[in-house]
This record gives sequence, C-alpha cells and structure tokens, in this order.
Amino acid sequence: MSDLVPADTTEDVRTRGDGVSRQVAVLPVGSFEQHGPYLPLATDTLVACAVAREIAGAYPVHLLPPVTISCSHEHAAWPGTVSISSVTLHAVVRDIAASLSRSGVDALVVVNGHGGNYVLGNVVQESSARGERMALFPAPEDWEAARERAGVVASLLTDMHAGEIETSILLHAHPEMLRPGYETSDFVADDRRHLLTLGMSGYTDSGVIGRPSLGSAEKGKELLASLADSFGAYFSLLTSDG
Repeated sequence: MSDLVPADTTEDVRTRGDGVSRQVAVLPVGSFEQHGPYLPLATDTLVACAVAREIAGAYPVHLLPPVTISCSHEHAAWPGTVSISSVTLHAVVRDIAASLSRSGVDALVVVNGHGGNYVLGNVVQESSARGERMALFPAPEDWEAARERAGVVASLLTDMHAGEIETSILLHAHPEMLRPGYETSDFVADDRRHLLTLGMSGYTDSGVIGRPSLGSAEKGKELLASLADSFGAYFSLLTSDG
C-alpha cells in the first residue's frame, strides 16, 4: 500500500519543475464507502491513485497524496462509510490549490475516483472563471474511450458501483485487496432517477450496481493505459501559454 503515498523528496520536485514551462500537480480524490462485500471501503481511493500513478509515469507532473474521505452520503446505510460535506471538500481542494500556487505550482488536476463528488466540478469551474488553471479528470468521455479500448462489456450507466471497471482496475493494481464473491455479485439497476433522494439503499441490497463478474486484470491494465493517453490533452491545455 506504500505506493499510495508519493516517495518524492523536495529536491525531486525542484528538479522536475526545472524541466517544464509550467508545473502541474495531480491530486487523487477517492472516498471511504461501501463497495459491496468483496471490494474494500477504500476502492475509490485505490482507483484514483492508480489513475494518478499512471499519469505520473507518462507526464512530468507533481503527484500528491490522496484525499481519502469525500462525499459518500448516498452510501450512509452501510457500515464503514464515512463522509465529509461538499462544503468541506470544496474548501480542501481550494486550500490545496492555493498552497501549491504559493510554492510555484500553478496548475492542478483533480483525479476523481468517486462519482458522488459532484462539488469537484464546481470547484474547477469557479477556479477557471478566476483565471486559475485547474481541470477535473477523467471526464465521462475519457471513461467511455477507456471502456471501449479495454473491452468493458457493461455500459457506463450499468457499471455504476463496484462493477466491471472498478473490479478490473483493482484486479490489475491491487488484486490482494479483493475478497471472494465478486464473480457472483452482478446486479443491474439502470433506472436510478431517485438516487439523490433514496440513496443507494433504494436500489441495491448488496451495495453493488454493475457486473463485477466481467472484470479482469487485463481490462484494468487497458483502462489505465487509455486514461493516461487521454490525459495528454489536459496536460497540453494546462501548460500552454494561451
């Protein structure tokens, strides 16, 4: 689990910064919420960190440690889930961006691993409106491109939580973290129009919405590779002079 925390020294950061026109920091944001009986509560953090590490392996970015608790209120019915308010998450990301700016890093990419962190879109929009350089990654289009490249069968609508994508990424990046049972835990609930009112417990007893039985380590590897490729456009946008 030590790979969740970057091993950089301050000199590593200084050297990397000397080689680029503008420094870009990457902040993984996960969650601590139920993912059924076979995936860990930290799944979204593990996924966000896996994506961020893949990015850091391909681009000269300043990789930050993850935010591990976020907005998981829709999962409150399950033991182990912990949340902070959207106001708090907003403030945490803004404070991190301001701190980075003071140390000479003026571009921030938030790598979001939890779909319920809606407020991160507001943070990025508000920062961009102020003329700051910030982006939210991956976008739905990036996930769709990754899904197609990896041969993920379930649609993004069906693969909502603890499904094929998350299971595949953990099978590739952290296979030791999975418990037996994902092979027989498929559950589909595509119509979730009252999710914000009812929470996840209004749609699933197990906590799973998706088809984890279709997950594989090879799909996880291809998902991450595709997302790293997609990140190139974000890196160019944030480091351009425009």
